[in-house]
Amino acid sequence: MDIPGLPARRAALNLIDAVLRRGETLDQAASSALSRVRGEPDRALARAIAGEVLRWRADLDELIDSATRLPLADDAKARAVLEIMLAQVLRLETPAHAVIATGLPLLAGGPRRLAHGVFSTLTRRGIFLPEVPTLPDAPYERWGGRAEAIAKGLALPPPLDIALRDASQTQNWAEKLGGTSLMPGHVRLGRGTPVTELAGFGEGAWWVQDLAASLPARILGTGEGRRVLDLCAAPGGKTMQLAAAGWNVTALDIAGRRLERLRANLERTNLAAEVVQADALKWDPEARFDAILLDAPCTATGTCRRHPEVLHRIGPRQIDEMAEIQAKLLARAAEWLAPGGVLVYAVCSLEEAEGEAQARALLGLQHEPITQAVLPEGLKPTDEGWLRTDPGMLVGQGGLDGFFIARWRKA
Repeated sequence: MDIPGLPARRAALNLIDAVLRRGETLDQAASSALSRVRGEPDRALARAIAGEVLRWRADLDELIDSATRLPLADDAKARAVLEIMLAQVLRLETPAHAVIATGLPLLAGGPRRLAHGVFSTLTRRGIFLPEVPTLPDAPYERWGGRAEAIAKGLALPPPLDIALRDASQTQNWAEKLGGTSLMPGHVRLGRGTPVTELAGFGEGAWWVQDLAASLPARILGTGEGRRVLDLCAAPGGKTMQLAAAGWNVTALDIAGRRLERLRANLERTNLAAEVVQADALKWDPEARFDAILLDAPCTATGTCRRHPEVLHRIGPRQIDEMAEIQAKLLARAAEWLAPGGVLVYAVCSLEEAEGEAQARALLGLQHEPITQAVLPEGLKPTDEGWLRTDPGMLVGQGGLDGFFIARWRKA
């Protein structure tokens, strides 16, 4: 007999396993894990359950361990099922009877009685989670004194940020969409409404882009017809920003499928750019550029509030691999600048090796400090003139992703 909702819970279990055991992202795991889940609501539910488990896993495990005489192994299936069950009760407000009906069948042939007993014991206690998620040990140690503040930004999934094609229409779009704006060209909306159903999407008046992700292009300013290279450009948010700001844009990326999205975004917004599919470590331009924006490949730990799997799947190996690629891309980008040209480097990472260490190591260009004038209220440059954002900033206004941004000029 089919149990309504069981496929979604089984998919959530598979998503979590893919992250913790195989090191995949939720997006990478989704195709396989969700293949037997029918209907978008149940697919979204599976993603939501997995996301909440990964966001609150340390705290969920502490509850589980408090109700077992002998600790369950970290990779025990019963622990994962209990995490799923507790996340639904504590974060998604799913009734306990529905959680039991769709959770225990996941342990067919396994310790169902144990899981039922632990879940019942905990729910009778009137349990709750802390206001702020407890970070796993590894990122807590890496982020040092920033860790506590970062954790505060992870308690809730982020709102929806959009970037406007025409910044002069900010107030109009904020009113039309029922949102708020933290700076010109930006509108922040609550979660829930499908993006494609919002006013202005079909006519290309805006695109989805986190506020922090919009800052690197803003720091370059207006183009006035000058040539800019958007390195690692797909899926196109920064390309569209630069085109809308009057730059003559060359958008380069190695990924053909992601470039298809970029072209579709340009067509929808009626913005123009030269699109090039190439490996930036092998490609050479025919002429130098007035500006280059390098939003480099990175571990993406700065997106942990929307992709909590990075809390569990990123470690020293991935950080070192990305840092090596970033250094090579920075060196090549510096060669492609025309005299007087500006280079902006950005990563959506919270790791010093991908941010501050890269900025300190780049030689041959003149560091140009980022100024307060180009930033939204509540953010300020570092003492070195770089910009470091993290999910703990602007929490009262919905927060933002973690980024590192630096700027240089060629003599």
